Amino acid sequence: MRSPLKVLILAAGQKSLASGGGALELQALGDSSVLGHVVRNLRGLAKPRDIIVVAAPGSLKEMQREIGWEPTYVIQDEPLGTGHAVLQAAGALAGYEADLLILYGDTPLLRPATLKGLLNRHRLKGANLTLLTAHVPQDLPYGRIVRDAAGRILDIVEQSEATVEVRAIRELNVGAYVVRAPTIIDALRRQEREKGELRLTGSVKQLLHSGLKVDSYQLYDPDEVRGINSAEDLEQAAFILQKRLFRPRRNEEENEVAFGTGGWRAIIGEGFTLHNVRRLCQTLANEITRSGEEKKGVIVGYDRRFLSRQAAEAACEVFAGNNVPTILCAEDAPTPLINYATAMLGSAFGLAFTASHNPPEWNGLKVFHGDGSLLLDNETKAIAAETNALTTDDVIKLELDLAMEAGIVTVKDFTNDYVDAVEALVDMEAIRKAGLKLIVDPMYGVGQLTLETVLMEARCRVHFIHNRHNPLFGGRSPAPDLDAMRDLINIMQQSRYDLGLAMDGDADRIALLDETGRYISFNDVLVLLYWYLHEVRGQKGGVVRNLSTTHVLDRLARALGEECIETPVGFKHIAAAMVAHNALLGGESSGGLTIRGHILGKDGIFASAIVVEMVARTGLRIGQLQEKVWAITGRLYGIEENFPATPEMKIAIPKRLKQEPLTAIAGHAVRDISHADGTKLYLDNDNWAQLRFSGTEPVLRLAAEADTPEKADALIGWLKQFVSAKN
Repeated sequence: MRSPLKVLILAAGQKSLASGGGALELQALGDSSVLGHVVRNLRGLAKPRDIIVVAAPGSLKEMQREIGWEPTYVIQDEPLGTGHAVLQAAGALAGYEADLLILYGDTPLLRPATLKGLLNRHRLKGANLTLLTAHVPQDLPYGRIVRDAAGRILDIVEQSEATVEVRAIRELNVGAYVVRAPTIIDALRRQEREKGELRLTGSVKQLLHSGLKVDSYQLYDPDEVRGINSAEDLEQAAFILQKRLFRPRRNEEENEVAFGTGGWRAIIGEGFTLHNVRRLCQTLANEITRSGEEKKGVIVGYDRRFLSRQAAEAACEVFAGNNVPTILCAEDAPTPLINYATAMLGSAFGLAFTASHNPPEWNGLKVFHGDGSLLLDNETKAIAAETNALTTDDVIKLELDLAMEAGIVTVKDFTNDYVDAVEALVDMEAIRKAGLKLIVDPMYGVGQLTLETVLMEARCRVHFIHNRHNPLFGGRSPAPDLDAMRDLINIMQQSRYDLGLAMDGDADRIALLDETGRYISFNDVLVLLYWYLHEVRGQKGGVVRNLSTTHVLDRLARALGEECIETPVGFKHIAAAMVAHNALLGGESSGGLTIRGHILGKDGIFASAIVVEMVARTGLRIGQLQEKVWAITGRLYGIEENFPATPEMKIAIPKRLKQEPLTAIAGHAVRDISHADGTKLYLDNDNWAQLRFSGTEPVLRLAAEADTPEKADALIGWLKQFVSAKN
């Protein structure tokens, strides 16, 4: 059995920063202090009681406040060197003969993975001493690692003592060590003091020359080598820590659950595991129990992806184990159906296991409130934090067969209820009279059954493609964008259809082709539907859009005497604004919409049906409808592009946008700026430009909308130039 690790942090330095005074280790760094980050990096490596902090007399109380919990503190009364500081911990280490990890309190940039690698290599190699080293191109003031021809470490030469030849060596001693506690204590006691100081490096060099087995672990991130000796270093360290937060990484590596704008998504077999599903459902069950809403129960549904049904069944077992009645959907179902069923029954939560339009190797979970709205950011953050703190032992579950036999888990089919709800909102008779011929691509997703039922009952002649069960989605993402609709376009150009429709994998988003196979942007779809609902159906009310969606909606709302409300990206924000303003329509340019009186989530099945109704009832083609609405609003031309993004850009660009006065872009005056979600620049006449980093991909989304295509191109060109400058 592996012995518990003890860690010694040397934090009794006398350095301070002129800008703020006080011990360097206690200077603020992001959401903590320099020392706070050093301690944070030890999570999972050592228990708090096994961490020893060597402190200066005047900083002990502040350190105790900063760290929060109680490690072992020892005091170095006099500044007699780092070796002397280690000796002050000899009493606290009495009787401990295993490995000791020694760190400095001013090294917050060492990654937890680096410390794990250092410890792991030390143990696997059976070394007596292992050093942390790095190869860097710069001439930094660190000790040089001198090796022989076979790669064995011969010496550490401090920069001040190095010859020109040694100074040319770029392998540096970073200053973190793993060594058996008695070994380093004995070496320090034998070492002679130099100029009144006892240095740790001197004893490390002594051990190098003693014939003990010495090894090294090399780090590869040059940012980790950076020391903190000035206010400038501290500022740079804050930048590096922020940059790491934005670096694309797989949360799965830490087996963590993390929510995005549309729920939790992760790669199957890594982040999306049944273990994580159970932990997450245990947290939701805990919340239900805390709020006393067990009797409301939950609804659990799933799509056609790998592990979706198994995940749904695992969720049912956890809720049953926590005495929460659960309804399991009888078969794979569209997310809007699950959303509707949740609101219909007023359940405590509704769960839809899906990764929506993500590639087939992904899966995930959308969680709805009892009214059908998605959880808000503050709620998902709290749920993720509690989930990630749970272990397998914390999960309570009841086997599914027992739960079903006991009746705490039941199976129900909501298809008829949902179809009836959609048909109640659609003019079925108008569609029947039109005799439309349609082609639909559900992209191997779950939207076919419900949409086919609605359209067939409306007497449409419907042809479906890509409608069989294929969890690989034909080898592509089930996203209804122009590239993914090539098959649909080709068929429409060869045969006569009145409309072409496509839905994403969980059927909450759509795309539209007119009778010629021409792709209609969803911005245009939203404008047409808002005009149709308001002017033809006679339904009054404003419209809600996110800040990446067309301002033609603003123009149309003004012309109709209504308001247009702008929200951040994420349909949960649109739904909340619709309720707050009693709006008629809410939508986003990525293909999602709902209307007042329907669910508080995107619904591709209802959206498809209402588009069909619009064409049937007006008797006009899509192009004719566009001309009719443009006569009211005029036109705006939109462009969207993705720009490759680095973690550095995610910090540097927002900083520049907030610091540099932007009074004009591409020769056009900026009348307002919003940093609510990315940065949006508002120009005259409903023109605008936007920079927004994706929450799920390493890209910067650039968008612009202007009076002419040339002006839109110029705005996008300016954004690209701004992004490229100094990056």
